Amino acid sequence: MSTHPGATIPGVQHHRAAVDGAELHYVTAGTGGSPVLLVHGFPESWWAFHRVIPLLAARHRVVAVDLRGFGDSSVADDAFGSAVAAEDLHRLVDTLGVGPVHLVGQDVAGATLLRLATSHPADIASLSAVEMGLPGLGLEAFADVTHGGSWHIGALAAPGIAEMLFTGRERELLGRWAFPSMVATPGAVTEEDVAELARTYARPGGWRGAVGLYRSILSEGPEIARLVEERPLDVPALAVGGLGGDVTAATLRRVVRGEVRAVQLDGVGHYVALEAPDRLATALGDFLATVDR
Repeated sequence: MSTHPGATIPGVQHHRAAVDGAELHYVTAGTGGSPVLLVHGFPESWWAFHRVIPLLAARHRVVAVDLRGFGDSSVADDAFGSAVAAEDLHRLVDTLGVGPVHLVGQDVAGATLLRLATSHPADIASLSAVEMGLPGLGLEAFADVTHGGSWHIGALAAPGIAEMLFTGRERELLGRWAFPSMVATPGAVTEEDVAELARTYARPGGWRGAVGLYRSILSEGPEIARLVEERPLDVPALAVGGLGGDVTAATLRRVVRGEVRAVQLDGVGHYVALEAPDRLATALGDFLATVDR
């Protein structure tokens, strides 16, 4: 266990694990039950799940990780993308000796989770996707601003632009644009949340993780589509939708051979874990209990 420089919550312990030349920061909670690995999206870190973790930890051993380049994990280099992130997760699962895990991820973690599940199927007991899409299955279209897409994908994927434009403006970017633009629950994302997440993006090289994942989105579509076609997943699957409606469920149904359980949380925006932790924990808890039985 290591000293943690940022925000924390009662009942979690902070750790660091060595993975292929880098260190991953992660937190653990709960001591019994089947293991759950929580994987954040953008603009997030493990903190995105801080309201959900205590609810899941009552019945599960919970691990929430900062992907390489995010939070308090090592800064990413130019080679970082979803493939590296997936291998990092595999090494973490192996190091902790917790596999197979119930894998839960959201947002741009989609390709990372798919790569982990296809490359290391023994690591995965189930897959739960929250507000998630996949390149090759339509996610890259979100970069097309002429058809309602978002400008930030191109800005993050372009070499050097994020550091040039966002450095010193992390709190404003998150607090005045990122969360307000996609949150449907007033007051759900607090000043404390924004401050903790902005803290990690403000460190030197703090944007490189996001840059790597968004650069992946714009380049790996054909490869992801091939993976989906050649290695469909044989795992229990849950799709949880908020602002994105049934996009997550439709995506998972193209990835998983069997039935996909779908839960739509009406009135909730994109940041489900922060906006509706009780409802998300209930959906996950019910699903995981069924899988474990």
